[in-house]
Amino acid sequence: MFVIAENIQIRATRVAEAIEQRNTAFFQDMARTMARAGAHMIDLNIGPRKKDGPEVMAWLAEAVLAAVDLPLSFDTTNLAAIEAGLKVARGRKNMLNPGSLVGNPERIDKVFSLAVQYGAGVIGLTLEQTGMPANADARVSIALEHLVPAAQQYGLPMEDLYIDPVVLTVKGMQEHPKEIIEAVRMVKMALDPAPRTTCGLSNVSNSVPHENRSLINRTFLVMLLGAGLDSAICDPLDPELMEWVRIVEQRDDSTPVGQVLLRLYDAVQSMGDFGPGDVDMSDPEQAAIYKTVRILRNEVIFADDYLRF
Repeated sequence: MFVIAENIQIRATRVAEAIEQRNTAFFQDMARTMARAGAHMIDLNIGPRKKDGPEVMAWLAEAVLAAVDLPLSFDTTNLAAIEAGLKVARGRKNMLNPGSLVGNPERIDKVFSLAVQYGAGVIGLTLEQTGMPANADARVSIALEHLVPAAQQYGLPMEDLYIDPVVLTVKGMQEHPKEIIEAVRMVKMALDPAPRTTCGLSNVSNSVPHENRSLINRTFLVMLLGAGLDSAICDPLDPELMEWVRIVEQRDDSTPVGQVLLRLYDAVQSMGDFGPGDVDMSDPEQAAIYKTVRILRNEVIFADDYLRF
């Protein structure tokens, strides 16, 4: 799986302060740490940043690239800032992460033109002006009717288009995670060659108590990988998440948990069942995985203390 590190994002207080202070060393230390942890790309999320976006993105890209030799994902709705970052990071297979595009021909033109000009990829959200799609079919329709044709029109290779079905939290929007899994599966099956797929993984655990966030994130990721997910914007500094990715990719069944994760992955891939017979419910770690799968499949109602029951 292609890991896009999520950690440099403006909503984090320390990141916001370091940007305001132009603290180069802070971001270089972060970049080196993420690279050592296994990141393949670093996402630079500066938010809308309307006034000084180009200057901030160019400075941030320069700082990070002085520390690591990784491609960058330019995560902002400010297209001038994206272009400033692309100019700094020439010669790498970078990514444009511009937010919603569908329904805005001018933004589509600018984004895909920049991607082709700089040889970059595009993350395309399955969002319309009317709001969030309700199910997998609606998400896939947006991808196939708007994002894929745009890539074809501008000459962007399918391998450079990353469809993002927009992950929503299991807390209060519990009907969506299973639709995300099916949307990924359907996108990968709909075309040959198919576009790639990605997602903002940690969104699935937004507002969930901190102690449960990693478990929900990494369980969801195993399920998404079974459906065919190519990449994720996620936290490479979560060692358990990265270990579960390794287990799936290497098919490491040397531990009971590894065996359970492979059963889960195979069940999603084959559209088969994953039930209590696939886990040892007397093992707390295996039981926690099974309970998490059930809330992600919307089989039981999510509660902050769902692991207790």
